[in-house]
Amino acid sequence: MTSYDFVIVGAGSAGCVLANRLTEGGRHRVLLLEAGGTDRRFWIRTPIGYGRTFYDRRVNWMYLTEPDPGTAGRVSYWPRGKVLGGSSSINAMLYVRGQAADFDDWAAAGNPGWGWSDVLAYFKKAENNALGADACRGVGGPLDVADVARDLHPLCAVFLRAAEQLGYPVARDLNGRAGECVGHYQITTRNGIRASAASAYLAPARRRRNLRVITQAHATRVLLEGRKAVGVEYLHRGRLRVARAGRAVVLSAGAINSPQLLQLSGIGPGTVLRRHGIEVLQDAPAVGRNLQDHLGIDYLYKARLPTLNDELYPWRGKLRAGLRYLFTRRGPLSLSVNQAGGFVRTRASLGRPNLQLYFSPLSYVRAPPGQRLLMSPDPYPGFLLGHAVCRPTSRGYLQIRSADPLAAPEIHPNYLATAHDLAEMLDGVRFLRRLAATPAMAALIESELKPGSAVQSADELTQDIRQRSGTVFHPVGSCAMGPDPERAVVDHGLRVHGIAQLRVIDASVFPCVTSGNTNAPTIMVGEKGSDMILEDSRGDRR
Repeated sequence: MTSYDFVIVGAGSAGCVLANRLTEGGRHRVLLLEAGGTDRRFWIRTPIGYGRTFYDRRVNWMYLTEPDPGTAGRVSYWPRGKVLGGSSSINAMLYVRGQAADFDDWAAAGNPGWGWSDVLAYFKKAENNALGADACRGVGGPLDVADVARDLHPLCAVFLRAAEQLGYPVARDLNGRAGECVGHYQITTRNGIRASAASAYLAPARRRRNLRVITQAHATRVLLEGRKAVGVEYLHRGRLRVARAGRAVVLSAGAINSPQLLQLSGIGPGTVLRRHGIEVLQDAPAVGRNLQDHLGIDYLYKARLPTLNDELYPWRGKLRAGLRYLFTRRGPLSLSVNQAGGFVRTRASLGRPNLQLYFSPLSYVRAPPGQRLLMSPDPYPGFLLGHAVCRPTSRGYLQIRSADPLAAPEIHPNYLATAHDLAEMLDGVRFLRRLAATPAMAALIESELKPGSAVQSADELTQDIRQRSGTVFHPVGSCAMGPDPERAVVDHGLRVHGIAQLRVIDASVFPCVTSGNTNAPTIMVGEKGSDMILEDSRGDRR
């Protein structure tokens, strides 16, 4: 048994930030436990490689949900990073903060200090933005945010013209002051190589003598003495081991594993824990509840002009792209497939955007189910227009299925459980059709392949949404932040209600999902949470 000041469970987007910030200055001894292994893999470092890691059990938890009524009883595949860097090592790299009002909503829900004016400084602290510093952007931070506009496919310009023809402004920075706008997405890369939380935060911190990182270490439970967390039990190389924490245990295992670990430790809904023979140490009904995710759908079009399919489908094109990347770190292998997009209102009466748009100048619908063969696209010039509802109101839940810490939990997304969410999805697909009908897009499109022009009525569109929509891989909220222990798991200081020296700091604490990709706000939570812990530690010394 070993002792540390802080034991962090999970080397993901927030955990890597914590490991870095808590070891600065050398005052605190920190242990970071990660269930996965090294991120030093070619397909992790290569940006387009997420098409392979998307379905690679060596670096991915590869969760499956329970059959979900809202999506026609289908099982959803939820990839989550099981590797240093967590999901920041296998995601599509889009750097999207969300809208300012998202965080004002957090504060209004009883979480002082989490409004936009409070969190902006932490976004800026984290980033080294290629667009330069201004009132909204930061430079000099650990996380590189690249401007890759020069390498994007020319069809992105067609998408932007089409949006302009509908009256939407084009912005250089989708995270800037303009709330409703379209533009090119920035991505987290540096010189054509993925910039994950592991490479940005953890790699430089591992040189410090006061940080220890143990990989292939699967946490099995938090150890409590009375109502105080004192350590973590974990499996490593076939043996159960214990690490003691003198100041705090911090769960940064993500929106699936953090609530799972709390429940395995006796902190969760009493009826669930008793069913599996786990002693109820803290009856906490909100653990695993409030689960939220973005649901999206793509419309597939056959184009009259060449798309990335034409470059990457032939073996000669794959070879050219590979050689270009190896020698220059540029070209399609250095990018995400989600190259352009934005945030729009489908109705003028709305106070803020309700849809996030995605434009991908390639298609891969002929890939086997559950796989994204981004280097083996469809054998015709195709592209995808997609959208996701920014702020869904449906709420799901997750819970352990047994007392076995190695068993995946039950995940119930509860997609499209509210009339609001279905109406928003319908508005979204009608918007995609309006976008496709603009002069710019109409000149490009040969035909709509999916769902096809025959699908027109509200009932037909609804059926298609239920049959084809899917996760955008943004699960959050399962250890929500809030003042009421009956409805929230942590307080505004990210401390678990009723348990001393135990915090949760990751995407699971989001009270509401942000209006876009969740990696950037998760890193922000890691930055702000680190400051909270350090401030408490300074108070302990007085």
